[in-house]
Amino acid sequence: MTPPTDTTTDTTTTTETTPVIPLPLGAALALTTTGALLSAASTFLSWTWTTAFPGNLTVNGYPGGLQLLTLTGALLTLALTLATRGTPGLRWLNPTRRHDATAYLAAGTLATTWYTLIAIAVQLGGLANLEPGGYIAALATLLTLTGALGLPIDRRTTASYPHNGRLAALPAPLATALRATHRTVRPGRTDRPLPAARPLPSWAEILLIAAAFGTALCLVTYGIGTGYGELFTGFLILAAFGTLALRKAGIVTRLTELTTKHRNITITAAFVAAALFPLTQSTDQYTLIAVNILIFSTVALGLNIVVGLAGLLDLGYVAFLGVGAYTAALVSGSTASTLGVHFPFWAAVLTGAAASLVFGVVIGAPTLRLRGDYLAIVTLGFGEIFRITVGNLNGESGPSLTNGPNGIPNIPDLILFGYNFGSTHSLGGITLSPFANYYLLMLLITILVVLVFSRAGNSRIGRAWIAIREDETAATAMGINSFRLKLLAFALGATLAGLAGTVQAHVAYTVVPEQYVFAGPVPPNSAFLLAAVILGGMGTIRGPLLGAALLYLIPAKLQFLHDYQLLAFGAALILLMRYRPEGLIPNRRQQLEFHEDATGTGTLGITKAEA
Repeated sequence: MTPPTDTTTDTTTTTETTPVIPLPLGAALALTTTGALLSAASTFLSWTWTTAFPGNLTVNGYPGGLQLLTLTGALLTLALTLATRGTPGLRWLNPTRRHDATAYLAAGTLATTWYTLIAIAVQLGGLANLEPGGYIAALATLLTLTGALGLPIDRRTTASYPHNGRLAALPAPLATALRATHRTVRPGRTDRPLPAARPLPSWAEILLIAAAFGTALCLVTYGIGTGYGELFTGFLILAAFGTLALRKAGIVTRLTELTTKHRNITITAAFVAAALFPLTQSTDQYTLIAVNILIFSTVALGLNIVVGLAGLLDLGYVAFLGVGAYTAALVSGSTASTLGVHFPFWAAVLTGAAASLVFGVVIGAPTLRLRGDYLAIVTLGFGEIFRITVGNLNGESGPSLTNGPNGIPNIPDLILFGYNFGSTHSLGGITLSPFANYYLLMLLITILVVLVFSRAGNSRIGRAWIAIREDETAATAMGINSFRLKLLAFALGATLAGLAGTVQAHVAYTVVPEQYVFAGPVPPNSAFLLAAVILGGMGTIRGPLLGAALLYLIPAKLQFLHDYQLLAFGAALILLMRYRPEGLIPNRRQQLEFHEDATGTGTLGITKAEA
């Protein structure tokens, strides 16, 4: 009789600091430095012979268009390389003294440069349209990345091998060889503790916080103001790799320590930086995009209460935004309104929020006893019922209320305390355009929603929502009235969406049923709202704000990908679920749950109980 075979698998995870490409340290440093200098120099040469490619990359002597991104990436790569070697005056750029940040930034520079050259070849019809400067840039960025991968980089080593209970009895060389055959090395979460920061006076720390928000404002302004899709794509690529580099360098951790220490100063600086955005714009084109981003972000935060805190999958949430918008349109004095009333703005806001609250309770009361997929199907049905209903209330298929598929146009501008939001105002030498007025109003509403979310999430009710999300059966056994609390989450989320809808109606000047579909190429819709919460990070405040901003801004800027937006969107979600399922800005508990190793301890070095 053959004895049973033990097929147990041993898995060990360790951290090592080794180069990806085996090179001597001196040679790797020389390659990285030389490549970065050549990459920067290549931006002063022409990359193509014709101005048909946007950005005019035909000039010798100074960079333009996408060349500026390559120049920025090359100089930052050089600065990080010098900072890692302890160069005086640059040490603050890399507190961790690791080469990981250099590798990420070198990869970002190469990706941006090669994307530009490929775009030139595709749009102009072949590699023959590249000038020598383009080839030099391609080779120089490749040389930089090769050198950076030859530097010692922190990587995770995972050894996973089957054994039959006799591995310990094997000779040591044979056992080592067996482990090597099942060994994988890859970049991962290898967070080291940062060395102690040099003490700074409080005024210097406050100046650093202000400088950080000022830099963020400049980057956001540049990104939103990019004049064509290719430049915006290149900016996104470099920004993504640059953010990873800053995290690996420890800059993000240092700033987090400062913002935590000076919380009130940080909140004030964030508000001031956001409020200054309209002043950086010369036209209303990008201010309108910013207004819509704030509306989208506010609705996403409301959905985050339902999905992120309470764990309820709502696929028809955009309907509550529509309820608020239609209610405000009907009571704000529109010439197409069948009610014939004109409420002041504060009354229209309260009416829209109250109408969404009522709909949230009416829909939630009979459906929240369902769970999982069944609840998702019911909410999806509610969203479609709302859209079809408002399309039929035209006096023919139903009562005359919403003007059917034509919607409610001619919604008048807001007037609050005598201040007309539809007019240009000059305050203290500062000119505020109509969309700048709406932007500042929506910014105040977003701050209000953030405050509500923060207070609710940290309250006893918020902790009960999280308990329901984690395990509703266990929460009920501990005495939590799950139905009542889920209904409260549903109603609060609906109210916040209706609040944003009242402003959306006045910004767009019209509301039509097609704005409130389940899925479509233009946000906000239910699919994009849910994706914004998941992409950014469920249960957090910054996560949905970032996710909503990206999901609104990318379709608005990449018009040349209009026919493939949903394809790219789906591919991005697949990659996200594979490599970062907890979202871009996750809370600590979810990060530990998604990246827990075999020992039961998260990769951040703490357990879930400590989170």
